[in-house]
Amino acid sequence: MRILLWHGYLLGGTGSNVYTRALAREWSNAGHDVTVFSQEPCPELYDLGVAKAERSDVDGLLPVFVLDRYEGYEVKLVQDCSREELERWVEANAAALREHLPAEVVFCNHVLLGGPVGAAAGAPFAVKAHGSELEYVLRGRPELAAWGRHSLERAQAVFVGSSHIREVLEDVVGHVERVHEVPPGVDVDDWRPRARTEALAGLVAEARRDPPNPGNASERLPDEGNAERLSEFLAGDEPTVVYFGKLLYNKGVHVLLDALREVEARAVIVGFGDYREELERLAGTRTLFIGPLEHRHLVHLLPLAHATVVPSIFPEAFGMVAAEAAAAGSPPLVARHSGLAEIAEGLEREYPPRFRHLASFETGDAGELARKLNELLALPEADRAALSGAARQAVLARWSWAGVARRLLEPFHYPPARNG
Repeated sequence: MRILLWHGYLLGGTGSNVYTRALAREWSNAGHDVTVFSQEPCPELYDLGVAKAERSDVDGLLPVFVLDRYEGYEVKLVQDCSREELERWVEANAAALREHLPAEVVFCNHVLLGGPVGAAAGAPFAVKAHGSELEYVLRGRPELAAWGRHSLERAQAVFVGSSHIREVLEDVVGHVERVHEVPPGVDVDDWRPRARTEALAGLVAEARRDPPNPGNASERLPDEGNAERLSEFLAGDEPTVVYFGKLLYNKGVHVLLDALREVEARAVIVGFGDYREELERLAGTRTLFIGPLEHRHLVHLLPLAHATVVPSIFPEAFGMVAAEAAAAGSPPLVARHSGLAEIAEGLEREYPPRFRHLASFETGDAGELARKLNELLALPEADRAALSGAARQAVLARWSWAGVARRLLEPFHYPPARNG
């Protein structure tokens, strides 16, 4: 099957970037002919299987959902762009896709601007709604919501990662036909439990490979000296809590820091964002901020975490970081709302009954988070191992990428590829 996989942003990082890389890898390794379209300048740095990579010429404009700095681009919020700018950007991307037709399907990320790009490409297309565009761009903006709805009417399939996002999609853009609920996936071969000695050695080795970042001048690179800092901070098998993701207010990291005042544990905070300085001010002395890490680091860090906390106070489409932590054997403790609640429910189905309450906490409640962290971290070794194993089993049963990639092609009634 020939698939054009369109993603308007870079390939590094989390969220839809991970989603794009994983689908490219799974589909192409299964024998499909896949070309990835993104704004990634160095696609060779990422495992895309045998997929080809193209970079659309968008004349330097990058319309985004949350403001970040991207070298070489004029970065503007989607809602701050004129309709003319957006339509020109859509056409530039659609033109790049048309150059690679014919294809059985064009698979586009995001209702906006992926929906209009797919509609303009001139081939059967599908759209994956990730949630970010729905909450940050379309909600409360009728003109943009109408544009998204009109584009989706022409899609052969619309995918959502959870029932929560299905509800949000209907609430924001109106009724949508041909919606399929397929959760995101996890690479269960990379995200796996590892012995503590192996994991720490692997983490430090990856940190030694980091590019120079004098004075932490680039927020998008890991902090300078992380190899030595992590080796010292994580020495000894003490209770360890990890957060990884953006350092934005909506991610609720301040709730975790508040809870940690009542918890005897050290914490590693991974990520970048405009709230980092304030979070560092709020943090205690046993909290280490290390900047953003890549997949190659995180697969070693998470097995070192006795718990991974996802404290977001804003709706989340799914909760990929929680699923990755679970696959690595680090029991996630998530705020119980939106797509995160569905992660919690999946964990609870696998957890022994006496531990099911340790999958989630009330959103924004630092006191409850502290109590549950203390209970989780105090578990005897045998119970901790049982919980870790159950967390991974939840991922194996529900969220592996191989199964997800196959399910996304089912609406196109195409037979499996040779290895599919």
